[in-house]
Amino acid sequence: MSSARTLGAAWALSAQALKAANLDYGHGCASAEDEAAWLVLHVAGLAATEAPSFAEHAEQALSPEQAQRVHALTVQRMTTRQPMAYVLGEAWLVGLRFAVDPRVIVPRSFIAELLDEGALDPWLMEPPRRVLDMCCGSGCLAILAALAWEEAEVDAADLSPDALAVAEINRRHYALQTRLHLLASDLWDAFAPSQVYDLVLCNPPYVPTASMQTLPEEYRHEPSLALAGGADGMDLVRRFLQRSPAHLSDHGVVVLEVGNERAAFEATFPSLPAIWLETELHAEGVCVLLAHDLREAFVA
Repeated sequence: MSSARTLGAAWALSAQALKAANLDYGHGCASAEDEAAWLVLHVAGLAATEAPSFAEHAEQALSPEQAQRVHALTVQRMTTRQPMAYVLGEAWLVGLRFAVDPRVIVPRSFIAELLDEGALDPWLMEPPRRVLDMCCGSGCLAILAALAWEEAEVDAADLSPDALAVAEINRRHYALQTRLHLLASDLWDAFAPSQVYDLVLCNPPYVPTASMQTLPEEYRHEPSLALAGGADGMDLVRRFLQRSPAHLSDHGVVVLEVGNERAAFEATFPSLPAIWLETELHAEGVCVLLAHDLREAFVA
């Protein structure tokens, strides 16, 4: 692999090696071929968004040092079974780059697509003035919200100091220090009564205990704090929703991601109206909850 002289040759060798290693995917790429393209583009100084047009770059020359770097990173991915995002120190979401490392879960929220496409607008009475990203991790959703609504003040909260440190890196990269505020909090614990939002985004830990025990090795490199949701996956969701009415404006909206756990959500909250939104990769992983319905459910 280190003798490859073009991007195309390096891609072919890397993809072949990754495929033979029987790795698991799902952290930004769905196959060995896609990961190899991302890796080679990264080493060549090109954005991962160039992957769909990789053929246009296939004949671009690689220096011996770059070819050796592709080889070393391919070996690192295979031997450590870390997600490629950790190996490269970056993740890409709706065409934007975010810094990541093992201190934080790899960004892959379905909510990102909804923000990027303006799909939440029908549920908002007007552009939100106050937005919260609860369980913010790397800060990617908070950043996408700040970019989507340029007049909005955005807060991003997480229990993990490590996650907030990574979010700070990304906040600075997008020059959002004046409009995006980071907050250390165990869900709502550090919030004042006056902190009320028009839109709350939440991609909480929701993986049930049984599923945590069978996760592929790649996922075990991520902070368990960002994944584990208790016996039925709903432990944090319960706590989050029960206290959310106090922090929503009259027409506030909660956008909640539960991934594959819709059945558990509906079993836990059988009388709570939820509007399920379809995304490219999941037909029922995200729901919209309205302030009026949440108050009826949780306020005596």
